[in-house]
Amino acid sequence: MTTAAGVPPVGGGRAWGKVPEELSARVPAEQRGPGLDRDSVRLLVSRGTEVSHHDFVELPRQLRAGDLLVVNTSPTLAAAVDGRIGHARVVVHFSTRGEDGRWAVELRDPDGRGTTRARTGGAAGAEVRLPDGVRLVLEEPLAGRSERLWWARVSAPGGADVLGLLRGHGRPIRYSYTERDQPLSVYQTVFALPSADGAGSAEMPSAARPFTARLVAELVSRGVQFAPITLHTGVASAEAHEPPYPERFAVPEASARLINAARAPRTPREASPSGGGDGSREGGRVIAVGTTAVRAVESAADADGVVRPTEGWTDLVVTPERGVRVVDGLLTGLHEPEASHLLMLEALAGRAAVDRGYEEALAGLYLWHEFGDLHLILPDGESSHSALLPQPTVRLPLGRCDPAHRAHITYEAE
Repeated sequence: MTTAAGVPPVGGGRAWGKVPEELSARVPAEQRGPGLDRDSVRLLVSRGTEVSHHDFVELPRQLRAGDLLVVNTSPTLAAAVDGRIGHARVVVHFSTRGEDGRWAVELRDPDGRGTTRARTGGAAGAEVRLPDGVRLVLEEPLAGRSERLWWARVSAPGGADVLGLLRGHGRPIRYSYTERDQPLSVYQTVFALPSADGAGSAEMPSAARPFTARLVAELVSRGVQFAPITLHTGVASAEAHEPPYPERFAVPEASARLINAARAPRTPREASPSGGGDGSREGGRVIAVGTTAVRAVESAADADGVVRPTEGWTDLVVTPERGVRVVDGLLTGLHEPEASHLLMLEALAGRAAVDRGYEEALAGLYLWHEFGDLHLILPDGESSHSALLPQPTVRLPLGRCDPAHRAHITYEAE
């Protein structure tokens, strides 16, 4: 495995440069105008350096029968809680619960606009007072080179726990590029399932947010399959763009079987209705929905790309040097030029393809961040396979993005 400590810097030398502030998605798509839904976002499709532009509702026509979408079922927690250190106000972002009962947390300063900014410094032994008499004591930094995240011990009267605190007093984590607080339901994807132990993600696995029940039904009707996995994400490094730290994940046996079956070479009869073909993989492609899905399945794969049912912690960071062993494609949001996620994209598609896609996204005024537009990366040299898809029995209506969304600059308030 490649650990976070061994990840090279990302930001330098990118031709497409900085993302303008006005390309940050400030509100969810469904709040930008009447008649819009979650799927009213745009879709950039890359096949190598070939790029095409679509609405997200056209996703079924970019896939083909037998393709397998790997989706993250982790629910989003209301992981931001107000507290105090002495007389100073702080906001605690609860990131990850460790095996020893401690929590990895990030302390941030309120910015006076309803969001937060990075807080400098931290000290072992510092105590944070939280609602309902809960106390949080910082014990040690999560990583030796950074004091952004700390392992903290939580004590509460009457045996209350952190998850109860989050349910009663938490709110979804949000950053300054967003316009206002949103209910937790806005941050849940259609694939989110409650965990038996109440665990979840500190921040939404956002690549799946534009999926609606209608779109999932159309994909299924066209022969696209779904393989659920779980990876509970920690808090993002919004300012420093640090690589992800160890996270809990699970790849169940049924999903491992689906992934391995999609990757298995087909016999000539299976590869072509006429019985032709050379036995190569002409059917299903394994397409991860989000970088979290890539991290989970690649962590569960052996050196030959066979996925095993796995549950535990992963510190894997996918880089071009490590490469990918399982996934053929990726559906993801758009990332800042300093983000370590771009290394994963380069491992899958190559630097030239990633740079070409982002140049097109900037020129086309695509929107960034969790409420923004999507980027579908498919294998190089493949044309659109819409002609190969079976026609559904019932043709579902497909929504279109409105002109205000295409402008990408101003939004209508609720």
